[in-house]
Amino acid sequence: MPGTNLTREEARTRADLLHVDAYDIELDLGTAREGGTFRSTTVVRFTATTPGADTFIDLVAPGVEEITLNGAALDPASFADSRIPLPGLAAENELRVVANCAYTNTGEGLHRFVDPVDGETYLYTQFEVPDARRVFASFEQPDLKAAFTFTVTAPKGWVVVSNSPTPQPTGDGDTQVWAFEPTGRISTYITALVAGPYVGVFDSYENGDQKVPLGVYCRPSLREFLDAEAVFEVTKQGFDYFQEKFDYPYPFAKYDQLFVPEFNAGAMENAGAVTLRDQYVFRSKVTDAAYEARAATILHELAHMWFGDLVTMEWWNDLWLNESFATFAEAVCQAEAPGSRWPHSWTTFANQMKTWAYRQDQLPSTHPIMADINDLEDVQVNFDGITYAKGASVLKQLVAYVGQDAFFQGVQAYFKRHAWGNTRLGDLLGALEEASGRDLKAWSKAWLETAGINVLRPSIVLNTDGEIESFTVLQEAPALPDGAKGEAVLRPHRIAIGLYELADGDTLVRTDRIELDVDGPRTEVPELVGRHRPAVVLLNDDDLSYAKIRLDEDSLAVVTEHLGAFTESLPRALCWASAWDMTRDGELAARDYLALALSGIGRESDIGVVQSVQRQVKLALDAYADPAWREEGLGRWAAAAEEHLRAAEAGSDHQLAWARTLSSVARTDAQLDLLAGLLAGTTEIKGLAVDTELRWTLLVRLSATGRADEAAVAAELERDNTAAGQEHAATCRAARPTAEAKAQAWAAVVESDTLTNYVQEATIAGFQQADQRELLAPYAAKYFDAVKGVWETRSHEISQQIIGGLYPALQVSQATVDATDAWLAAAEPAPALRRQVVEAKAGVERALRAQAADRAAGGR
Repeated sequence: MPGTNLTREEARTRADLLHVDAYDIELDLGTAREGGTFRSTTVVRFTATTPGADTFIDLVAPGVEEITLNGAALDPASFADSRIPLPGLAAENELRVVANCAYTNTGEGLHRFVDPVDGETYLYTQFEVPDARRVFASFEQPDLKAAFTFTVTAPKGWVVVSNSPTPQPTGDGDTQVWAFEPTGRISTYITALVAGPYVGVFDSYENGDQKVPLGVYCRPSLREFLDAEAVFEVTKQGFDYFQEKFDYPYPFAKYDQLFVPEFNAGAMENAGAVTLRDQYVFRSKVTDAAYEARAATILHELAHMWFGDLVTMEWWNDLWLNESFATFAEAVCQAEAPGSRWPHSWTTFANQMKTWAYRQDQLPSTHPIMADINDLEDVQVNFDGITYAKGASVLKQLVAYVGQDAFFQGVQAYFKRHAWGNTRLGDLLGALEEASGRDLKAWSKAWLETAGINVLRPSIVLNTDGEIESFTVLQEAPALPDGAKGEAVLRPHRIAIGLYELADGDTLVRTDRIELDVDGPRTEVPELVGRHRPAVVLLNDDDLSYAKIRLDEDSLAVVTEHLGAFTESLPRALCWASAWDMTRDGELAARDYLALALSGIGRESDIGVVQSVQRQVKLALDAYADPAWREEGLGRWAAAAEEHLRAAEAGSDHQLAWARTLSSVARTDAQLDLLAGLLAGTTEIKGLAVDTELRWTLLVRLSATGRADEAAVAAELERDNTAAGQEHAATCRAARPTAEAKAQAWAAVVESDTLTNYVQEATIAGFQQADQRELLAPYAAKYFDAVKGVWETRSHEISQQIIGGLYPALQVSQATVDATDAWLAAAEPAPALRRQVVEAKAGVERALRAQAADRAAGGR
C-alpha cells in the first residue's frame, strides 16, 4: 500500500542505530462502543549509537496531536507516509507521541466487532506483520525488541487481556483502568490487547514447582459451545511435550487463548495471549478432522512461544523458519505426545500440508524456502505453502537426516543461547551441526536456497522368474515455471521404500522397508536385487522427504484397484496425493481421478483424507475436466455422494461429510428436492443432524440453483441472526443465479469499502459459483478495470481477498490468459500485486492443460 512500506535496508540501518529499552503505552478505549478513533499515547525510551543522527518511528493513524522528543516539541504536521521523523537524536532518548488511532473492520490493527446477538462491542489486536503501528507509535521491525507496559482505559465491566497477567481494574465511573506489568523483551508484532465483555474459563498447567495460569475466552454468545476442557487437554499435552523436547521452561507469566471474531488467520502467537479464529468454537457438529485441525493450531501457536517469541527472527526473510518449525512441531507433538487423540498426524500432514506445498511450489511465484524479503509488501504475500508447508516438510527430512535426538539437542542449545534475542538461520544450523556432527551447509544450499520440486520414480527390471534384477530410484528436476527465478536442481533425499503385498485377497500389508539416501539422477538400490517383485513399491514411504512421487506401472495398477486396501492410513494418503498431483499435472485425466475416487473412497477410514478427496474431486470436475464431459462427471459424483450419504453409518463423520459434499454438487430435481426436504424437516436421513451450520450449507446450494429466494434467506437469518448467520446470508444472496444478485455482490465488494473482512469473504464465496460461468463472464473485464485501484486503496487483507477471490478463474480459456497478460503489461503493478495476479493466471493455464489431457482421455 502507498506510504506504508518499509525496506529491509531501512530496517537494518535503524537496527544498527537504535537499541530500544521500553514502551509505555496508554490506550483510551472508553468510547469503543461508538467506534471511530481512540487516543493512543506512547512513550518510548531508546538509545542511539550515533548521537546527532536522524531516524523515524512508524505510525498509521488518522492524526497526531503531539510529538515530543527529549523534551522538545516537534511539529505534528511532520507525520506523513506512516512515519514520524526523529531528527538529531541524543545518546539516550525519550519520545512521546499522542495520536488518534482508528478502529478497523479488516482484522488488522485494533479490530472492532459488534455482536448482533447481544449488541456488545468486542475488540482484539492483530499486528503481524506491520500493524502494531496502527495502535501505537512503534519501531515496527522484529529485531528492535523492548519491554512493553500497557495501560488501558475501557468501559466498566469489560475484560481486558494483554501479554502480561490481567490486573484488577481501578476506577468507579463508567470506565476503568487496567495497568499491566511490563513484558519481557519481545517484538512489536507479538504484543496484544483483547477487550470487551468476553467470558473466560480458567485452569492451570502444573509440573513440579511450575504453575502456569491458563485461560480460554470467547464471546458470551458462543459460551454454550466452548469446549474449554478439550482445549486445555491439548494445551497441557503441548506444554509437557515441548518443555521436555526444548529443555526450556515456558517463558511467559501465563497462557491465555482467546477465540475472537472475524480473525483473518487461523491464530496468532501473541506472547502469552494467543488469539484464534472463533470458528474453532464449533456451533454445530463437525468431523474429527476439524478437532484435529484445531488441536494442530493450538500446538502450533504454543510452539511459537519458544520459537518465534522467546527467540525471534532478525528480519522477515526467516519468517519461514518461524512458521515451518511451528508446523513441524504441531505434527510431531500430535504424533508422539502421550494421550494424543491424533497419533496419525503425519497422515494429515501428508494429505494437507504437503499438497499445499506441492501446489505452491509449482506456481510462477515459487521461491526458495529462505526467501529474499526486500520489504514489508514482500513478506505480506509470503505467508504461503512454501513458508509453512514446504519448510516444515524439509525440517521433517532434516530430522530424518540428523536424527531426532540430535535435532532436539540442537534446538535446546539454540534456545538457551539466544533467549530473548534475535537470530538468523545460521544460528540454528550451527547449533544443529554441533549436536549432530554433520556439516549442513550443502544441505542448506540444496534445500533452503533453491526453488522447485523434485520427482522420484522407481525403475524396476525383472528377470524371467519375476525377481528384481535391478532397482533404481530416478530423480528428476522439472523446469521451474515460466517467470520463476532460479534454476531447477537435484537434491539429496532421505527416503524409505515400502514393499507391500496383497494379503487375504484385498489387504495391502507392508512386508519390508528400506531407508536410504537418494542423490543425483540415479540411485541404485542393491538391497532389493534378487527379491520377488512385491505388489506395490512405494517410494518415500513414511513421507520422510519432500518430493513428488510416481508409482511404477504395475504398482499403479494395483493401487488403482485396491487403494483402500492399505492397512495404514499414511500410505493411502501418499497414494491419494500422488494421484491428485498427477491429475493437476495432466498425467491422470480428471475422469480417471473421478473413477479412482469412486472405487476407493468408500473404503477410506481417515475422515481427513475423505474430505480432502471430496474437495479435490469437485475441483477436478470444475476446473480440470473437459467442459463437454464435465456435466456427466458432476452427475456421477452427485449420484455417488447421495448413495454414500444414505449408506453411511448413522451419525458418523462420514455421513456428515457426504451430506456436505452432496450439498456442494446436487443438480437433479430429485437431489435438490432432497436438500430442500432436509432443510424443511419434511425429509430425514437417520442420524443426520440438520443443525445450524448444515442448514446454511443446504441453503447456499438451494440459493445458487434458484430453488431458494430472498424470503428463504431472510427466514433462515431470523433463526440464526448471529455474526456467522449474517455471513452465510451474504453468501446465499451473492450465490443467486441472477444478474441482479451478481451486480449487487460486485458493488458491495468492489465499489464500496464498508463490508467487514468476513462479510466480504462470504460475499465473494457466493459470487463465484462454478455452475454460473456464463453469468459471471462479463466480470472478467470488470476485474481488470478495478484490480489496481483496489490494491492502491484497500488494506492488505481486504485487497488480497478481492484480488484472489474475484479473479475470473472460472473462465478457463486462452482469452483469460491473454487478458491477464495484457493487464500485466499495461498496468505496471507493484511486485506483490503482480505476484497475486500471476498466481491466479497460472491456475487457468494449468486448467487448460488438464482439460486437454481429459479431452484426450475421452477419445480413448
